[in-house]
Order: sequence, then C-alpha cells, then structure tokens
Amino acid sequence: MEGCSSTTVMITLLFCICFSVSINSVAAAGDILKTNQIVRDGSTIVSSGGHFEFGFVSVGSSRNRYVGIWYKKISVKTVVWIANRETPLNTTSGLLQLSSNRNLVILNASGHVVWSSNSSTSVKRPVLQLLDSGNLVVRDETDSAPDNYLWKSFDFPGDTQLPGVKLGWNLETGFERYLTSWKSDDDPSPGKYTHHIDRNGFPQLMVRKGSAIDYRGGSWNGIRFTGTRNLNPNPIYTYNFVSNDKELYYRYDGVNSSVVTRRMLNPLGYVQRWVWTEKSQIWQLYLSGPIDNCDRYGICGAYGSCNINNSPACTCFNGFQPKDEKEWDAANWSSGCARKVQLSCVNGDGFVKHSGLKLPDTQRSWFDTNMSLDECERVCLKNCSCTAYANTDIRGHGSGCLLWFNELIDIRDEIENGQDLYIRMAASELVSVVSFATTSGFAVSVATASVSLAAKG
Repeated sequence: MEGCSSTTVMITLLFCICFSVSINSVAAAGDILKTNQIVRDGSTIVSSGGHFEFGFVSVGSSRNRYVGIWYKKISVKTVVWIANRETPLNTTSGLLQLSSNRNLVILNASGHVVWSSNSSTSVKRPVLQLLDSGNLVVRDETDSAPDNYLWKSFDFPGDTQLPGVKLGWNLETGFERYLTSWKSDDDPSPGKYTHHIDRNGFPQLMVRKGSAIDYRGGSWNGIRFTGTRNLNPNPIYTYNFVSNDKELYYRYDGVNSSVVTRRMLNPLGYVQRWVWTEKSQIWQLYLSGPIDNCDRYGICGAYGSCNINNSPACTCFNGFQPKDEKEWDAANWSSGCARKVQLSCVNGDGFVKHSGLKLPDTQRSWFDTNMSLDECERVCLKNCSCTAYANTDIRGHGSGCLLWFNELIDIRDEIENGQDLYIRMAASELVSVVSFATTSGFAVSVATASVSLAAKG
C-alpha cells in the first residue's frame, strides 16, 4: 500500500482480526447462536431466565472436555445433558457452531467434526436456542412454535429426565426417548443401564442392564406405575402417563418454578429423584428405586411373591410349591414355583383374588381398556392359556381388562397401593383355597368353561 507506514498497516490488520473474532464469537449472556457465530471453550450460552448454561465442561475428576448443559444458578455444578458423550475432546481448543446445513457441530483443534446433531429439515435462517426449561433447540429464526423445532435435546435425554421431557415413544415414527446411565461419575459415556417404557404387551416402566431386565416399575394403573410404591401426589411435581394412537410416554412437570428437581438413572442402575435445597446448598435425594431386593426383577421366580418383611422373603402362592426344594431352602428362589395341580381348562377352573400386589410382568399380556372386570374373567376362562387377569385402571370402581398367558413373574406383596390380581386355579385346588381364604383374606371366584361359553352365546 503506497503512502502507508508499516505501523498503520499493522494497526489496520489488528483491527480487522479483532473485528472478525467479535463477529464469530457469541456473547456469553446470549441464549441464541446463529450460523455466523461460534462458541469457544470458555464461552457459554445462557438461557433467557438464567436457569441453564450451555458450553464446554468437564465432569468429575476427568480432564476431558464435553459440550453440555448445566444449571446456571446452582452452586454445585450439575450437568444434565451432554452432546459428545462418546467423543470427548482432550484439549480446550474445541469449538461449536451451527452449520449452514442447520446442524449443531462440535469441532476439535484440527477443525474436524467430532459430533453433530441430526436435523434433516431445511429452513432459511436456522438458530440454536437454549430455553429456560433446559431444552436446547434448533429452529427457524422466525418460528418459535415447539411443534416446528428442527431438533431438540429433549429428544435425546442422556441420563437425566428434566421436567417436560417425554420418556417413551412416538408411535407414528417409532422414535424412542429413553435414559442411558453414565459409566461412572467421571465418565459420561453410555453405561450398562437404560431406563425406558417397554411397549411389549401392556406398556410398563423398566430398567435394563444390557438386554436383561434389572428393575421393573410396572404397568400404569391410571394413578401410578404398579411397582413404584412411592409415586404419589406431592407438592413438588405432577406426573402424567399418556397412551394413545400417536404417543406413549411418561413425563413430569414442576409445581413451583422455585423448586428445582431432576430425575436421573445413575451409573449403578438406580432411578433417582433429586431436589435442590437452597438453604443447605445440596441435592436432597427424594426418591430412589429399586428400593430393596424385592424390587430386583424376578427374584422369586414364576408364581413366587416377595415380601421384604418376611423370612424367607419369597413364598409360593397358595396352590403352588417350589420347583426345586433344595435351591429354595438355600435362598435361591429364581427357579420359582409350580402348580400342585395342573389346569384342566374344561373342568371347572376358577380364580383366586390376591390383593395388595405389584402386578406381574406384562410383556406377554393382552389388554382391552374398554372391558369390565366380569367380561375380563369370562374371556380369560374361555382361553385355556390364560393364567390370570386384572383391571388395567384402578380409578373409581376399576375398568379395563389385562390378561396374562404365561407364568406370572416379578410379583411382590404387601405394597402400598397394591392391586388385585385374579390367578387361575384348577377346580380341585379351589376347595383347599376356599378353606385357606377364611384366614388369609383371599377371595375365590369359581366358574366353569361351559358357563362361560353359555354367557358368551
């Protein structure tokens, strides 16, 4: 440049560099990231009400860097969502940006993409926004309607279910939202446990360790999940279970915005609810499950019922006996119980009512929410493979029909707000059961197949 001193050139160049950085670096106080902006390690995005913060973070004693969301106003840094769980950065030179193809991307020091969101819908002016709910969303700059979000972190909840997150299924697309534990407090990569709504048979809440069921919260009975004794109305949060042709999910919402609560699956497979106590500045454990060994899946085997207050904890239902007496005496109850007398189907089978139970595993069940309990009994009796029945909904006088067609497993008794279960028995066994019922409080229903068929005709 003729006529310009080297000092002038240097000042001009420095100004251009600084101006460029200011354009491409998002302000820490903002809640929106546009396609011409980046967030470097050390900068953050903060939701409009200041409840949540988004940026680079380390967890536990690890020095790895992750892109995540945490509470802004809580003194104990608590990360509730991480994008790159399986692809951490080992330096503080990473950056994130909203790419021109509307995806959030994380870049390492070499500029290589280590993680990307998966939005497939195209808009002219995409923006990334951190909402005060803790939901990180990609949307059109001119359209803030939730139904039109291109992508949202609430669809991929990690190990934490925040208020408003739907745990369950979009039945139209087959998309599932579920929790996955961390490997450890220092390693947020996917651990051994998952927590989800299982939709095989009558839907139920469960925790799996790998592919095996570890803990079953049970099926929804109109008020709560049958195996969650401590899920009751409270002043901290409301909860809801939705099941229709389009969606199947469980969600909860805070009652008071000043009370911070979160639900999580920890690295050991426990589903926990935590509440932040402002006065003591700690997280208080409000609920946790499984509660005891009786909550461990199938501990008493088929037709066995668990009561943690008994010794031994497992017993066979009346009319059943241990399949393996030696194992049973050694406190290994997994082989379960067997009928003393097999069902005959056409010779006057009946039902014994057991109350106060966590209903058995419903993966191989059948249900009709419009049937009455009497209709349910008749349908079960007509099918020789039907082993038990119950109401699907216990509100009011009860409604709906739930049938089992296999051995009954994962039952516990004497639980708060337990349900009634009607177990099918052979006619010859009903006489002894009637005698036993006078001292045990059981109810007996006897009907023959011929009567059932006549009623159907």
